[in-house]
Amino acid sequence: MKAAVCRAFGKPLVIEDVNLASPGAGEVRVKLAACALCHSDIHYADGSWGGELPAVYGHEAAGVVEDIGAGVTAFLPGDHVVVTLVRSCGHCYYCDRGTPVTCATTFALDEKSPLTAADGAPIVQGLRTGAFAEYVLVEESQAVVIPREIHLDSASLLACGVITGFGAVVNTAGVEPGSSVAVIGVGGVGLNSLQGAVFQGAEPIIAVDVSDAKLRAARKFGATHTVNTSKHDPEAAVRAATDGRGADYVFVTVGAKAAVDQALGLVAPAGAVVLVGMPATGVMTEIDPGTIAGLNQRILGSKMGTARIQTDIPMLIDLYRAGRLKLDELISGRYPLADINKAIASVKRGEALRNVIVF
Repeated sequence: MKAAVCRAFGKPLVIEDVNLASPGAGEVRVKLAACALCHSDIHYADGSWGGELPAVYGHEAAGVVEDIGAGVTAFLPGDHVVVTLVRSCGHCYYCDRGTPVTCATTFALDEKSPLTAADGAPIVQGLRTGAFAEYVLVEESQAVVIPREIHLDSASLLACGVITGFGAVVNTAGVEPGSSVAVIGVGGVGLNSLQGAVFQGAEPIIAVDVSDAKLRAARKFGATHTVNTSKHDPEAAVRAATDGRGADYVFVTVGAKAAVDQALGLVAPAGAVVLVGMPATGVMTEIDPGTIAGLNQRILGSKMGTARIQTDIPMLIDLYRAGRLKLDELISGRYPLADINKAIASVKRGEALRNVIVF
């Protein structure tokens, strides 16, 4: 099959001789129709988080089930599915507590990649998915059946960008109606945090970014106020919109130290900073624990929006069908696999909300 194999950090190469194993017990093979391009894939391709090479990245995907392994009962060949990186057993300590994104179980696919080169050498299944390829082999917990009338390019966004941004607001933070929300960074994930804030009944909803184009998009996705930090003081603007208090919840959806530092100056007493975007390995920040304790503030981490994909994705599809969730509007461009480096370059230039690789 064709796959974008990263043989040197930052330069995924499309080759046609990548082999994919047959599904084992509890596994599903999916022929992909689309894979959206997430900043996490770019960070790995750039070496920001280390990792072994060669590897196939890509984890925000949708397609059609081609084959199933022994014991799989939730899927049949021909089912349309969203494919995620969330691999969970459903019964460990963390799964029992409702956080399958932190499942502690080791699966067969964790121990041996299903991807090999023509000479039999292993290729890393990046982000447990390896979806910059025509097919993927994943554990059955990673996929969710969706209605066939949902376009698979739009559906692919549900696998990460939507559940991560929306879920950070709804699941991780549990934003209450009437709370004030600020979102730092309104790319693909941040726009979905805005949609989550609208869903939760937050007011005001403040978008913070350096791009006027993205801030204009933020208005369409639910922001009531926008702040361009290259032109205006974000702390003054957020306090002006919240009667001087600061935001009850500040969502940091970009993986940058400056954004985390900025968030600490925007949050209100008794408020929470929610860290959604992941900086490169080794990036550190400083906090004043006395201030955080004295003001009764919280710092929360949010992996994949604390998603429970088997319930969250169907709920989001219902919202989409009802006109209450924007998906199609998130797609900036569609690229064939051969042009994956062009799609990545577009994201790095800040031109895209979400670019999608289509097969």
